Amino acid sequence: MCSLQMRTLCFGAWVVFYVSVLLAARRMWSGKYVRSPLARAAFLNMVTNTEFTGHEVEEWYRCCPDMLGETVRPLFVQSQLDVDTQAFLQRSVEKSGWLFTQLYHSFFSTIFSPLISRTSINGFLGRGSMFVFSRDQFQHLLKIDPDWRGEKLLDLGAGDGGVTDIMGSHFREVYATEVSPPMKWQLQRKNYRLLEIDEWQRTGFQYDLISCLNLLDRCDDPLELLEDIKKSLVPGSGRLILAVVLPFQPYVEIGGRWVRPKEQLQVKGKTWEEQVTNLSDDVFQKIGFEVEAVTRLPYLCEGDMNQDYYVLDDAVFVLRPQE
Repeated sequence: MCSLQMRTLCFGAWVVFYVSVLLAARRMWSGKYVRSPLARAAFLNMVTNTEFTGHEVEEWYRCCPDMLGETVRPLFVQSQLDVDTQAFLQRSVEKSGWLFTQLYHSFFSTIFSPLISRTSINGFLGRGSMFVFSRDQFQHLLKIDPDWRGEKLLDLGAGDGGVTDIMGSHFREVYATEVSPPMKWQLQRKNYRLLEIDEWQRTGFQYDLISCLNLLDRCDDPLELLEDIKKSLVPGSGRLILAVVLPFQPYVEIGGRWVRPKEQLQVKGKTWEEQVTNLSDDVFQKIGFEVEAVTRLPYLCEGDMNQDYYVLDDAVFVLRPQE
């Protein structure tokens, strides 16, 4: 047998083995392998439940106001699970069950993850959409009506534009930045105006709203970023909506590898409330921002073969420059 045929045979055998392992892993997490009838019924109810109620979901929004600092305590806005969030979760559960699609995604990721970033892989595959807040939650935080319109929005690190869509309906001009080429293509298909990450600060534009969603812990120079945002807001009325995953663990993705950022932003505290207070009273104050509102929301991401969806704890702030 020639060398080429041997390589082809080995590759085919590897693919068959890889798919078999994934299928076995998925079957092990199915209700068939839960032996107790009561446990199996509970399991099937859990994976098919579309209401997404219970203690875990309540924890996504839970805050102990007494543990917040005196200045930020009256600014906390209590959020809760709403219809749009439930719809995103339901779509994620459905997509996770698309077996052959998930097999293809897993195989593609395994091959290309050493070469390109996870974000770009998700962009190529059209998967991994994120959910930060619903339309109602966005309006409630900014204290705007459904019919309110502003002039310019800038969404930094917009990804596939899913969250941009929620905010963009309130603005006449929508600008976005993104590093990943596949994500840029998706934003262009939505007709958003793309700016380079080293360009938006120098356009001379001033924005009614700048969004910086889960970017502060994924950039090399977070304090410089905040300074640039402050300079780019419309004086007096401009606002920054900022989401940050807590506990704060900064890393930068470079070619599929995670490395520490060049500039270390120190966020003190062990609990969600303590870190929110430290960000509000120390980090943002020193840059020249005041907190108008803050809430706790789940940062949701579409899942894969192993899990229907992924969730992290977000603190979402509305900030205004100090006068």
